[in-house]
Amino acid sequence: MTSPADKNQELAIFRDAVRDVKPLNQPARSRSRAPQPAPHPRQLEKDELAVKSELLDEPEDFAELESGEEILFLRTGVQKRYLKRLRRGRYSIGDHLDLHQMNVETASRALLEFIDTAAVKGIGCVRVVHGKGLRSRKGPLLKMMTRRLLSRHPLVIAFASCRPIDGGTGAVSILLKAPKTA
Repeated sequence: MTSPADKNQELAIFRDAVRDVKPLNQPARSRSRAPQPAPHPRQLEKDELAVKSELLDEPEDFAELESGEEILFLRTGVQKRYLKRLRRGRYSIGDHLDLHQMNVETASRALLEFIDTAAVKGIGCVRVVHGKGLRSRKGPLLKMMTRRLLSRHPLVIAFASCRPIDGGTGAVSILLKAPKTA
């Protein structure tokens, strides 16, 4: 082990030896390649568009749900207490969307955009009013479309028909995943 005094002495000897040394002049170098562009997640964008397209284009079976029936969903692996709290209205609603007077195609696009926008804004719980479909000859089309899209959307953790005071079976509260932080 060397003492600090030995190190100082060695440093002094080195500095004395290289005292007259001058750095070499280096010629300017050119870049052999142009700077590379920042990476862009093209495949992720393609995958996101494919999911949305698949959600919009899948055929629907509207005969499977009555207009007054409650709809519930809980993503696999999520604790049941989240659905229980959602059904009881324990989460603050950050935004809402009303699908009344829209056709199924327009409503599905609006719903997908609404969910994506809420997720970007960091909103954890939203409400969608789809109606009960009582005046529709074909049944609750918007309700069925809402249930189908939400159950397959990757950002949706859970959803449940609202309490009667909040719209009952004509509206749904949706719990969203927290945004990923970089």
